[in-house]
Amino acid sequence: MKTYRAAVIGCSRMGGFIDNEVVGSPKTALPYSHAAGFMACERTDLIACSDVRPDVMAEFGKLYQIPASRQYTDYRELIDKERPEILSIATQPEQRAEITIYAAEHGVKAIYAEKAMSASLGEAYAMAETLERHGVFFNLGTNRRWSVAYDQMKALVDSGELGALKNVIIYNNGTLFNTGSHYIDLVMRLNSDHPAVWAQGNLRATDEIFDGDLLREDPVGEGTVYFANGVTGYLLVTPRGGDIEVICENGTLSAYNDGLEWHLRRRQPIVPKGTALLTAPYPDPPIASSTLALIEDLVHSLDTGEPTRGGPRVSLASTELIFALIESHRQGGAKISLPVQERAIRLQRNRGPNKPKYTV
Repeated sequence: MKTYRAAVIGCSRMGGFIDNEVVGSPKTALPYSHAAGFMACERTDLIACSDVRPDVMAEFGKLYQIPASRQYTDYRELIDKERPEILSIATQPEQRAEITIYAAEHGVKAIYAEKAMSASLGEAYAMAETLERHGVFFNLGTNRRWSVAYDQMKALVDSGELGALKNVIIYNNGTLFNTGSHYIDLVMRLNSDHPAVWAQGNLRATDEIFDGDLLREDPVGEGTVYFANGVTGYLLVTPRGGDIEVICENGTLSAYNDGLEWHLRRRQPIVPKGTALLTAPYPDPPIASSTLALIEDLVHSLDTGEPTRGGPRVSLASTELIFALIESHRQGGAKISLPVQERAIRLQRNRGPNKPKYTV
């Protein structure tokens, strides 16, 4: 079978070194970084990389056997010379749209982009339109969408055994672009990507983070999202870490510590009369690499022409909810109808890049 040429733009933490931070984690299966995923996938050949920092790129090259001749400080030169079929864009959101659009317009067939999709909603719309116009397959690095544990959670909800889905609750939404992007996408996934009707949000930040339409920090945010099928999602900021709960008419299923523990309750008869939600057995899900599953999903689409599990419009929808929560805050907590009309707000931080952890 065909092996696809892959390249990574952004050689830092998620691009190549985050595996060093999660070795031994009971809930994270390796490979985790983009590059490690390409190395593990039998259908991809990692052939080049790009970063504006030669020292970081040199360490990346040592780890992943990328010679200096295929290390580029200009991502355009990499795309034009190496002609990768799959491109990872593991930069910060501020650079994502420019690189994605150039790649789509210059022959890249599939893109694995880190989350959040972009730094502004206008850029996200431009990305989606360009990707669709050029027929480029796209997945966003919201890894829980490719998690077998959350697949098992979704399968139980979809089976109807617990009755109709009513609510999805996230108990620690965190910063919107870095953490919230994961959990907003997971709410959408568990609700089968039904469209959102409105969102209402609040930022745990002062208005000093706004400089006109520029957002100077990634804010901690929370809120409520109402979907067209009647399901309500709650994105809460609490001391609980990575807890997710689905509430159905006749049962609930909770994932604690981002899937480290699970708790199922089913509605059952009780003596002398009535019903109650009582604890029921639930099998521990398998642990497998979500990064590898995401890459294999891109490979499958390249092989068959079938859509990816994510895709430009799904990624756009989750990104739009980030900006809906921000716009709601700016309007004093007003409900914001979807699609969001205000598209000029842009994340633009004044800080340098983080140095990756080169060793375990």
